[in-house]
Amino acid sequence: MTRVLTAGAVLLMTTSALSAAGIERTRNPYGNLFEDGGYMELTFSNVFPNVEGDYSDQLAGVAVIGTDTTGNMAGDYFNIGFTYKNDLTDQLSFGLFLNSPYGADANYGQGFYDGLFAEWNSRQLAALLKYKMNDNFSVYGGVRYVESEARIILPDSLIRGGLLSSGNPQAEFVGNNAPLGSLEYSAEADRDGATGYVVGVAYERPEIALRVSLTYESELEYEFDSAEALAGIPGQFEIDDDTTTEIKMPQVVTLDFQTGIAQDTLLFGSVQWAEWSVWQVEPPAYEELFNARVTGIDNDAFTYQLGVGRRFSDDFSGFVRATHEPSNGDEASRLAPTDGRSSLGIGGSYTYENVEMTVGAEYIWLGDATDGSDTEFEDNTAIGIGASFGFRF
Repeated sequence: MTRVLTAGAVLLMTTSALSAAGIERTRNPYGNLFEDGGYMELTFSNVFPNVEGDYSDQLAGVAVIGTDTTGNMAGDYFNIGFTYKNDLTDQLSFGLFLNSPYGADANYGQGFYDGLFAEWNSRQLAALLKYKMNDNFSVYGGVRYVESEARIILPDSLIRGGLLSSGNPQAEFVGNNAPLGSLEYSAEADRDGATGYVVGVAYERPEIALRVSLTYESELEYEFDSAEALAGIPGQFEIDDDTTTEIKMPQVVTLDFQTGIAQDTLLFGSVQWAEWSVWQVEPPAYEELFNARVTGIDNDAFTYQLGVGRRFSDDFSGFVRATHEPSNGDEASRLAPTDGRSSLGIGGSYTYENVEMTVGAEYIWLGDATDGSDTEFEDNTAIGIGASFGFRF
């Protein structure tokens, strides 16, 4: 019965370029550590978000806008993941996980925010050992290494006001004297790697397909070599193009559970807390110039998932799963103009000999949000599709 749950792993995806729960795009499927014997899994997922907003009357009244909506600012994204698990002894198992845990793709193409762009790319390698103490208790732990790189562009419309109100005489001079539409701030963070650790404990009762696991992932700390530039400025002003930008990724605690509730029927779910309030993007030259951060998240996030899996035959099983991330009502970042989310996913698995193929789809309702200029982002959605191929050996 426990194999019913493997179908759920393919849908562990987040939604838009920068959701209320930060920029997480996939989680390590640590449940694969509990597969019997040797196991490999290859996963593919694609997410298609639609996130657009209506400018406030104040912004929509500016003659240069040409439109009163932002257009879709969130780019589609694709993710590939790989898991390898094998038993070293009767009690000790090894697991290897490769994927892209974090990502962002924000790009405004019309209206007052036209030209605002941000992206974050990442690659992860995690290696864990699981020790089975007895038939009921296991402990596991290891390290994860995540490389990331990022880039952002802020257009004239979003930085001129900041220059004029920064309290910095040089910045105010630039804001008053640069030709309208000529300013553009950019920052590029070179690839950097950060290492963290993972620890967890699990309780199982195989006779009723019960497993409860608690996993802790530590914070990651980056020190990016970053290049900052301000284009279109008068010759009297200079900006540092060689800086170090420190960014933290959150520590995460996840409670996963599954249990049989009827013959060939499994209830599964999770509760996750992520400390996204530590994620602040503050390039030093920008902070000095504008007396502000580029973007950040003010609150931690809880995400709840609940699903049911059903085995219809020896070869075929299906599942349905709901996810909810509560909204917090805070002012939204223009790079993260959603507040919470709810989703419904459905999928199925087909097994042939030692190969299992899973396909699934998820529909996501993104929470309404309002940014600092009173631009309202409402009724936005995303669609996610995925597939996985598991091999037992």
